[in-house]
Amino acid sequence: MTGNAERVSAGICTDIYFKELGNESPVLVKLIMKTIYQNDKREFKHIGAKQFGMQFLLNGLYTHNGLLYFHTEIKNRTDMPYNVDFITFKVVDKKVAKRTAIQERILQPLRAYNQITWIKGHREERSIFALEQFTLPEDKRLEVTLYERNGGRTMTFYMENEDLIRAKNIDSLKLKF
Repeated sequence: MTGNAERVSAGICTDIYFKELGNESPVLVKLIMKTIYQNDKREFKHIGAKQFGMQFLLNGLYTHNGLLYFHTEIKNRTDMPYNVDFITFKVVDKKVAKRTAIQERILQPLRAYNQITWIKGHREERSIFALEQFTLPEDKRLEVTLYERNGGRTMTFYMENEDLIRAKNIDSLKLKF
């Protein structure tokens, strides 16, 4: 009995799975996110937003066991710090005709690694977000928006289904323990 209690208190127990992660172990999800962060490769050079002396970029997109991992980067090229309020992931219509209802679906990240709340001037910061795997219909796109707290420097980039299906399989990464 004490052996189990010691293993649980030492954080070794990996039998616990959270419902939103499906069959994925929380320990493995964290390890995957840490490995993506440490590898720091820029796989997507065409997806991002640049304005206000800031850049909000998608560095990479990875998939493993029903989850998508978004590797994002925020670059602050100004003297003024950037206070991150939140980041949203939404599936939105590509074209909205006048007088039609806008259909959008908000996707909640299941986990975040190195989630940024503050970026000093002339600095760069990266984060990893894990979302449930999905694809987009032809008339939809993914809108990823970074909001500034008490500010107007909001930045958005868009992704098409063609970008999502180019996600790299995590098995090709060497996990770092």
